[in-house]
Amino acid sequence: MVTLHGEYNGWVILLSFIIALFVSYSALNLVYKISHSKGRVQLGWLLAGAFVMGSGVWTMHFVGMMAFHVGIPITYDIPITLLSVVASICASFVAFYLTRAKEINRLKLFVGGLVMGAGIVAMHYTGMASMHSPTMSIQYNPLIVILSAVIAVLTSCAALYLFIKFRDSNKASLSKWAAAALMGLAVCGMHYTGMGAASFWCGETAVTLLTEDIPINLFLLISVTLVTLLIMLVTWIAIYVDRTVLERMAFSDPLTGLANRHAMNRSFDDKLDPGHHYGLLFLDLDQFKIINDTLGHDIGDLLVQAVAKRLQSHENKGAQTYRLGGDEFLLVSKGMLRDEVEQLANRILEDIRKPYLLEGNELYITGSIGISLSPDHGTKRSSLLIAADTAMYQAKRRGKNQYCLYDEQMERQLIRRMELEKDLRIALMRDQFIIHYQPKWDASENRAIGVEALLRWNHPILGRIAPDEFIPIAEETGLIVPITRWVLGQACRDCFEWNENLEEPLSVSVNMSVSVFDSKNLEDMVTSALLHSGLEAALLELEITETIVMHNVEDVVAQLKPIREMGVIISMDDFGAGYSSLGSIDLIPFQTLKIDKLYMQQSDMPSKRAIIHTIIMLAKQLNLDVIAEGVETEQQIAFLQSAGCSWMQGFYFSKPMARADLDLWLQQSMLVSGRHTSQSLIG
Repeated sequence: MVTLHGEYNGWVILLSFIIALFVSYSALNLVYKISHSKGRVQLGWLLAGAFVMGSGVWTMHFVGMMAFHVGIPITYDIPITLLSVVASICASFVAFYLTRAKEINRLKLFVGGLVMGAGIVAMHYTGMASMHSPTMSIQYNPLIVILSAVIAVLTSCAALYLFIKFRDSNKASLSKWAAAALMGLAVCGMHYTGMGAASFWCGETAVTLLTEDIPINLFLLISVTLVTLLIMLVTWIAIYVDRTVLERMAFSDPLTGLANRHAMNRSFDDKLDPGHHYGLLFLDLDQFKIINDTLGHDIGDLLVQAVAKRLQSHENKGAQTYRLGGDEFLLVSKGMLRDEVEQLANRILEDIRKPYLLEGNELYITGSIGISLSPDHGTKRSSLLIAADTAMYQAKRRGKNQYCLYDEQMERQLIRRMELEKDLRIALMRDQFIIHYQPKWDASENRAIGVEALLRWNHPILGRIAPDEFIPIAEETGLIVPITRWVLGQACRDCFEWNENLEEPLSVSVNMSVSVFDSKNLEDMVTSALLHSGLEAALLELEITETIVMHNVEDVVAQLKPIREMGVIISMDDFGAGYSSLGSIDLIPFQTLKIDKLYMQQSDMPSKRAIIHTIIMLAKQLNLDVIAEGVETEQQIAFLQSAGCSWMQGFYFSKPMARADLDLWLQQSMLVSGRHTSQSLIG
């Protein structure tokens, strides 16, 4: 046997390095897509990445073998060659699969490098085994083979380390190209070390056939290279389209161009780094709905765009801006302490208050901001968003046009609210609700004319829950609809029972919610309550507020007309507390106006007295009855009677009372005669 001394073609070696360079760079780009995708999309990028990197590494290996010339014709066994390709793709799959984990320690890195290195070694020596010539055999130096395996493992560990380092970077940079060059050199180093482990032998009779004129198979070389480069080119195009088109569509808001909720979720998918200070500023515009409803959605869109541009100007100060939807925005600051975040909130509010000139309209709006801080209020996205949202609503409750920092008191209120919401869902079935009744008094005839049904909740553990606390929760959750159905039924039954013992029948009034109108069940509720109780329709009164009127005038009128035709009384509650009812009061079938108690509390002011006089005069001109709420003193009674209002309701006559107490109160009230008031009946 004679040893064959081969030679390398320098240009082909350079080509193999160029291929390794581009393969490594493609891998660094693909690892970003894999680590930032989920579900089937991630699996698709994982398989595509394994195929691109595996076939690229194999091409570099194959071109490197073709660079070696031993002077005899060599062919390649196709099945064995394909097996080497599969080994390379499997090794690449392991590499990309490991980058999916959020955290990778040194042990995982080494084990992954060991498995990946074993795959590369298998690819290399399987590819070498595919070299075939009837006059040639290959022998290996065990020490150099071991050295090539060690290099393969170290190269794989280094590649995994670079994958992890660059998996959050989707932009081209010199550092990424440098990392790709190092990976390319390492891959080439392993390959040519493995080539150095091989010695080629042929029989003495074949020596005479040796020649240096056997050319490189350019067709095979160029074909393999072009196919690999084409695969990488297609991959780069796919990454570019995904990054510049699909990703922009998925992660940017089409109206403002800001990052959207999906981008926000991606930015801090699970936890924020506890080693850094973050501030979340949840912004909601205060007057946006009014502008949208009065000037139209086109102007509303222009306003949102204008606000977005002003918010973007604060990104240079360290805040990333997201539009969550509608008129809600989120700004995330990094590295700012509490005072700096509050200063940023003040600057944003000041910027938003500046006028907007849109389509000839000069608009003024304000904003409410809720602030949560990490790690002070947690490190998870969900808890920080809830905290910021809670603080924002607190800012609105405090009068809007301000910011509010989340604190422990809000947290306690939030926990209590969640508990109440949970218990509210079972309160009705467990008979925890009761109805209290507050009488309405006719001062001119010195007698009760009706009562108002007021809902109360006796919580088995927390005791009496104030209506101001649980009614808003019932409104938001939709539970107010079945609760109102129950109140209507119970109030009608009680009214029927107490009127059996009265010469002058007393009506009962029940407050309605806008959610009841939205449910389209109002007529069914009223019909069912009257039918099952036997109460006359004229003794039932429904009280609706100006908020309900503002909600949808046409729909409210359509639902009230059949109820009014039954004979049910309709009254407007808290008249004067809103700003919309004057324009629609003649459209809605009201029979009664209830003057808001705020006016009675300030009835010593001349301006409030003038407004009360005006409301009473307006009611008379429209042939409506009028009743004043919140009456507490004899002076208020005298003033109302002089103004022409004799129907009253308030603590002066009685506080709200349970049904049993109401029966006793009614018995006592029938004994009252010859007096202008019934102060002796105060409950």
